[in-house]
Amino acid sequence: MQLYDTLTATKRPLEPRHPGQVSLYACGPTVYDAPHLGHGRSALTYDVLRRYLEWIGVDVHHVANVTDIDDNIIARAEREGSTEPEVAATWERAYIDAMDALDILHPHDRPHATDYVDQMVAFVAALLDKGAAYQTPSGVYLGVEHVPDYGALVHRTPDELREGAGARVDVDENKRDPLDFALWKAAKPGEPSWPAPWGDGRPGWHIECVAMSMDILGEDFDIHGGGDDLAFPHHENERAEAVADGRRFARHWVHHAMVNVSGEKMSKSLGNFTTVAGVLEHHDGRALRLLMLQTHYRKTMEINADALAQAETALDRLDGFARRIDQSGLTIGEGQVVASIAASFRDVMDDDLGTPRALAIVFDTVGRANAAIDAGDDDAADLAATVTELAGVLGLRLGRRPTIGDDDAEIDALVTARQQARAARDFAEADRIRDELAARGVVIEDTADGTSWRHN
Repeated sequence: MQLYDTLTATKRPLEPRHPGQVSLYACGPTVYDAPHLGHGRSALTYDVLRRYLEWIGVDVHHVANVTDIDDNIIARAEREGSTEPEVAATWERAYIDAMDALDILHPHDRPHATDYVDQMVAFVAALLDKGAAYQTPSGVYLGVEHVPDYGALVHRTPDELREGAGARVDVDENKRDPLDFALWKAAKPGEPSWPAPWGDGRPGWHIECVAMSMDILGEDFDIHGGGDDLAFPHHENERAEAVADGRRFARHWVHHAMVNVSGEKMSKSLGNFTTVAGVLEHHDGRALRLLMLQTHYRKTMEINADALAQAETALDRLDGFARRIDQSGLTIGEGQVVASIAASFRDVMDDDLGTPRALAIVFDTVGRANAAIDAGDDDAADLAATVTELAGVLGLRLGRRPTIGDDDAEIDALVTARQQARAARDFAEADRIRDELAARGVVIEDTADGTSWRHN
């Protein structure tokens, strides 16, 4: 499999440290607010990567952290008269619920930053002992001068990064270099803190991910993932901490692009910080997954009403196919995945996780399967089994979920009543039922193998 590596700026082979096994660390949420579409895209990117690797026989160890102590969590707790653990627990639950609605597999490990403070203290102590870190009244900082290739992940020199440092980070006159960053923040009144040899306080953001990833996956783990907005400063600073301690870090850096909502990059300042839950109030979670799959993970994706409507239509086609299989009497379990189609699917997925082309193969196979059913061909069951298998690799379940006010069982009953009316030559009643279904956005499709329906 070839994956684009941010550090080398090349698409190169994924070469695990242990053949047949992949260790994957993907940055998870900071839990202080409702999960947004960017969280959804991030989780889905590594969900699909994991599903695909497991499908081709790779044993994946997937870790996605939870940052449960942070300035935003502290601020929200103070604003609400709550505590930091209460805020974190509330929004972690909201995050997990949202990801469940998108059929995101749970990671094998979901470490919490506050459970790894001891490891972080030990890491900071090691950097201090090596002279790579220094203490100021505001905390302990890493000196980037001790990282010869600092900036390599974003392909910029320290001087280039310094030009924008004042705009990106808080300027601290006690720091030796504007690019130096906090490993440990000195305790402030009213804020949570932990003991450390150099003074009570709390860890910096970057040291959290380093401690958690290497404690669970070990040094030299295979893939580090996250949004391209995290490449600098977060991921570059993680890498710098490991390098400064003389340790090997991630072998492969995989970054996904951002989300545009109606033409603008999603952000709170623009007021388009669309939540996953807000989208799911009006759309099937599988439609949002399908929409995300239609854009390559390294390209900015567009989410708007038209795009979601088109994704719903495409999803209806898949669900209509699933209903047709049920009604045709085909037994998918007796079918065999068509080797040539699976090979084409694997070729495009091996090419930097090419989900748009993989999705096109699934829909092309749906068309072939429908044609085979129409013709009564013997390969219909194999084609249907192939659709189900490959859609599953992409995390797309076939068969529509019932939703409030839109009951599939009730629609099935109306379709059956219409068939009975037609059999009894009561065409007026059959037309009435068709009109009722049409008013509900349901399209009836009569074929030689029977009647199926789909949402318009």
